[in-house]
This record gives sequence, structure tokens and C-alpha cells, in this order.
Amino acid sequence: MITRERRRHELAVRRTTVESVDWLNNAMVRVTVTGESLRGFTADGPNDHVKVFFPNPETGVLTTPEVTAEGLTRPTDGLILSRDLTPLTFRENNSSGLPELDIDIVVHGDDAPATSFATHAHAGQELGIGGPRGSKLVPDGIARAVLIADETALPAFTRWLRLLPPEVKVTSIVQVYDDDAETYLTAEHRDRTNVEVLYREDGPGQLIEAVRSLGSIDDDTYVWAAGEANELVEVRRHLRRDLKLPKEQVEVEGYWKRGIVNLDHHAPLDPSDPD
Repeated sequence: MITRERRRHELAVRRTTVESVDWLNNAMVRVTVTGESLRGFTADGPNDHVKVFFPNPETGVLTTPEVTAEGLTRPTDGLILSRDLTPLTFRENNSSGLPELDIDIVVHGDDAPATSFATHAHAGQELGIGGPRGSKLVPDGIARAVLIADETALPAFTRWLRLLPPEVKVTSIVQVYDDDAETYLTAEHRDRTNVEVLYREDGPGQLIEAVRSLGSIDDDTYVWAAGEANELVEVRRHLRRDLKLPKEQVEVEGYWKRGIVNLDHHAPLDPSDPD
């Protein structure tokens, strides 16, 4: 039987400082933040997310909610800009003895708060980090994992590879825009799993065909998929309806959706089948 343990974490909103900004390729920026407020930061699950609060691009002022006895309280003034992102790597002590956190951000245009910030980010800026509120650990009782991700889900994909036990075999499908975006995949990824890479620029329909080509899925296999919501509806329907996999064996998350700003990734991916 496949199970996933859940853990709750203490509610926290931390104010941090950008320590470095590293362009990994034309579409991905790694922002490393640091600060004593990160001491004790915990993210135990492969697809945990934090709410990152960005400074007002016009004033440079960072406004975040505050944690009170009643929960989160919004300030009476100031602009709150935030997005849910994956905390890639946390280190309790850097070379200066401070905790630090890496967050990778996909850059697509300059309108959304996350991409606008990442495009112009520099050391010394403030960022707020909220959460994670909880973690869902890697599944117990599996012999194989199928991981499906696009650019936005590559940090979570990386965490899956790091956290899965070494004896679990991994099959991976990664969809990126072009071969430049593929450079995010390093020896760390390729030493752990063979990766089938799809290029979005080659046209639609590749993802569902690649998933169908996997054939049947054994009952000791866990399937995780994350990326553009519209494309993943077909993937989920194939897994749940065609292959009849139970919900305990499948997790499909829409990290973004064409034409939608700030998609609520907690909402059902497929309203016609919200289970």
C-alpha cells in the first residue's frame, strides 16, 4: 500500500536579504537569500512550496503579512506581491555562518511579480519567505516513481530526485521550451534517472503521447506530474481514467495556466473530475 506522511510546520513569515543572483540559463534565475530569520527553516517534502513576498517594483519597499496570535494579519498600507515557489536547497550555515536558501525562478516576460523581480534582482534586496505550512513526504511502499515536469516544476523535480530512496527506480519526462532550458538538467539529475526531454517549440501533444508510451503502470509505482494546467488535464485523465490508477498513486499539479495570472495551484486541476 502506498502512503505519504504529512507534517505541519509552525507558521512563519521571514524577512531575508538577497545574497546572490545566478542566471542558470536564459529562462531560469537562482536567487539565494540569507538571514538569521531563516534559522530552523524546514521543508521535508519534495514538492513543498513557500510564499515568496516581493518588494514593490516602484518603491523597493517590501510589505509582508505579520504572524499574530490570530494568524496572519495584513498591514493597513503597502503593496503585498507574492507567488508560491519551491524552496530548492536550504543550508543551515553558509560560509559566513548564516542560514541561506536557494529559490529558482522561471523568467517569462516582465509582467508577473516573480519574473519581474528575478529579471532585475540584485544582492541586498529584501524578500519575504512565508512557510512552508506543511510537508508531504515522499511515498512509502513504492519500487518506482514516474516524474513529469516542465520548467516551472524543475526545482520540485530536483527535490524528488534528492529525496527518493536510492533503491527506487525513477522514470522521468521533462518538457522545456528549447535546448537552452534543458541545460538546467545537470549530472545530479542524469546520474539519478534517464530523462526523456520534450521541446515545447516542436509543437503540442508531445506530453500526453510520451505519457501514453509508458504503457501500464504497476501498483508499486507513484506518478507525480506538475506544469501547465491545461496540458496536464489530459495526462491526469489518462492516468486516472484510462489506466484506472487510484488517487493514492497519482499526484498531478497545475503550477501555472496559460492566460491566468497567479493560478491557485490548490484548486482542482480538472473541475469535471475534482477527486
